[in-house]
Amino acid sequence: MSAYAVLVREYESGIGITGSSMPAVDSGTNLAATLPAWSLAGGAVASLAAAADRRRVACGLTPLESVLDPARVAAAFSSERLFRIDGTPPDAFAELSGFFPTADGWVRTHANYSHHRARLLSVFGLPAQADRAAAVARMAELSAAEIEDRAGELGALAVRVRTEREWADSPQGKAAADGPLVAVEARADIGSRETPTDATQMLPLRGVRVLDLTRVIAGPVATRALALLGAQVLRVDPPQLPEIPWQFLDTCQGKYSTLLDLRTELPIFRELLREADVLVTGYRPGALERLGVDAGEIRPGIVHGRVSAWGERGPWGNRRGFDSIVQAASGISLIEGAWRNSQDASPVGALPAQALDHASGYLLAAGVLDALTARERDGVGRDVRVALARTASWLLAAPGRTPEHAPANSPGSAYAVEHDGVRTAAPALSEYPDYPWPASQYGTHAPNWTLRPAGFQ
Repeated sequence: MSAYAVLVREYESGIGITGSSMPAVDSGTNLAATLPAWSLAGGAVASLAAAADRRRVACGLTPLESVLDPARVAAAFSSERLFRIDGTPPDAFAELSGFFPTADGWVRTHANYSHHRARLLSVFGLPAQADRAAAVARMAELSAAEIEDRAGELGALAVRVRTEREWADSPQGKAAADGPLVAVEARADIGSRETPTDATQMLPLRGVRVLDLTRVIAGPVATRALALLGAQVLRVDPPQLPEIPWQFLDTCQGKYSTLLDLRTELPIFRELLREADVLVTGYRPGALERLGVDAGEIRPGIVHGRVSAWGERGPWGNRRGFDSIVQAASGISLIEGAWRNSQDASPVGALPAQALDHASGYLLAAGVLDALTARERDGVGRDVRVALARTASWLLAAPGRTPEHAPANSPGSAYAVEHDGVRTAAPALSEYPDYPWPASQYGTHAPNWTLRPAGFQ
């Protein structure tokens, strides 16, 4: 059985489905890596396609039975390599984001957001205006474990680069590998909303309202997939923490965007939640509840999709994390660095795309679709959970490693779409030539469910 098929089967086992057919695909892609990155990408998108077909059948519609285009899926997973604004590519990582040598090894840091940069500098005992050279010099004086421990205490993003075995033997690695790839738990609350009557074959989620409280890649990819299938998605961002502009443009097609401070405007959010079918969050475990939000209590029967870096159990359950950080901590960076470093003193590398993020996003969207379909049968709300570290554990355990492989090619522009000088990757599902509309202006919609962009049918 191929790794691709293994992922599909594991998804279906976690979601409680048996016997569904999956689209067949070829294996050649631009996701060349030692680990089976294509199997992860293709299996995640295939799981979404199959879940969408189950939704169509539940709505009395004909399934599409998608056949995936591997190059198109690879382009979607490599969207940051396709992205352009007026022909200019983005700076994907800030100066303090990357691999750095320490006194006894390597660390991987992430400081793309200004508040994460400030926390990282505090880990090193440096002032906010310190430059890269000062940070590099300070890291060289500290052990990798010391940097990781301080980062955990201060809410910064830095991890020790581990081997695969070190990760598997650690308490956090064992917690990450435990449980299904997509965890679904039914709640006691009972809903009342039925399948929207305006669903169509291409828009099986038409009429479904989704509140999106996610950022960066995994969560936004999930809600972008739901928007592609017709859901009305309202993304909510805190006004005090601006989003990275190019990242928003790359992952927020087909959505509305509003600004709302949940610390001071919680009543508005609770009203939005009362009329939502789905809530998708990327907060660390318990963060929303500490603000006084119980989604099932406010909207009985709601489906709550949750994405986290490390999972909701284990010693790292409350830590922040991103795809690149998880790759480094879990051993993926050393595995992917080995094949190309015979001429390079650095032992570290990365997957050819933020594959943990993208795959987790598509898997979360698939889980939400199946949870909605199940709710039509029993009226029960469900929590759907994915974690980047759990996705990484699947990838590390999957068969089909290729240590001797060519470099990954850049995705071709044939799999891109462009609007007003902004070029992004086309949808991973081949039946959809483009998203319903390009990403709107950040934070320009009112916090309500009444707005529809011009041209939406």
